Amino acid sequence: MLQTKINELKKEIIFYSNHVLNMVHNSLKGLTEKDGEILKKLIRTDEDKANELELKIDEMCLTIIAQFSPKAKDLRLILMILKINNDLERIADHTVNIAESSLYIIDKPQVKKLIDIPAMEKTASKMLEDAIQAFVKEDDKLATDIITRDNIVDNLQEQILRELITHMFDNPKTINRSLHLSRISHNIERIADLSTNIAEDVIFLKKGETVKHWRGSHEQ
Repeated sequence: MLQTKINELKKEIIFYSNHVLNMVHNSLKGLTEKDGEILKKLIRTDEDKANELELKIDEMCLTIIAQFSPKAKDLRLILMILKINNDLERIADHTVNIAESSLYIIDKPQVKKLIDIPAMEKTASKMLEDAIQAFVKEDDKLATDIITRDNIVDNLQEQILRELITHMFDNPKTINRSLHLSRISHNIERIADLSTNIAEDVIFLKKGETVKHWRGSHEQ
């Protein structure tokens, strides 16, 4: 009975992760395609769905713990799902931030060509997708690979920020648009960080090793 409930819980967290992954894709699709309707739907509808799923999974986890008093790996798994659930909710919040800034700039002249920001999103989205696969398969090798990709996103963000600072100095009229682009890149970087957190938890679940010292610390 316990394993049945855990399997149901796994299905819910996978469904939730796919919903959040779609939010990540759509937040950038709305920006690159200048599609305000996609962005508005994300803010008005998709976020509400994400919040509902988060609450449902929290309740499922707490109910299983109360009913079955799981121990050892089963307990670690449930606690890990609780943490992933929280990370996914935060990722969903970051997509809303991206959508809000995108709505501000899509009908205004471009400060710079959208090349690096979509590249950031592509890497961060793949990190999230792979983090969930690593969790499902308990694949610590894939999880380790995800952690190494975090630097790619960090470096792109730093490059974008340097370019935006130059644009703002050269033309102060671009400041507001540049700040929103910086906000978008920052939120994508946070999505990559949270995906890395999930990968670290997979390694801990599989090997019992804490791996945060493998990389530089980042905002929690």
